[in-house]
Amino acid sequence: QVQVVESGGGSVRTGGSLRLSCVASGNTFSFSSFGWYRRGEGSQREFVADISSAGNTNYGDSTKGRFTISRENGKNTVYLQMSSLEPEDTAVYYCKKELPSWWTAVHGPPTEYWGQGTQVTVSA
Repeated sequence: QVQVVESGGGSVRTGGSLRLSCVASGNTFSFSSFGWYRRGEGSQREFVADISSAGNTNYGDSTKGRFTISRENGKNTVYLQMSSLEPEDTAVYYCKKELPSWWTAVHGPPTEYWGQGTQVTVSA
């Protein structure tokens, strides 16, 4: 059973920084891609950033230039470094692990796993 666990959330003031961590169990970490998403109160889920198994990254328009996603395969961990935080960044942040299609073609679903989320609160 794959587990995805986020940590590192908390409360900061505008302009502050936080680093979120996502630890995923199992021996499929190195060839999986990962994404960070967030959901603010009363809002829809929003894409934050993702990183491929090769280390290629993408960012949402609202986080580009302020957030950095990275991975450390030896620790089965993905990070989200968040800087210049704004009240609009307040949300529950979720980590998603996605297995490659070649793996699921052999082993079947599920293709993705989600964590329970970690709360980030930014005050003015």
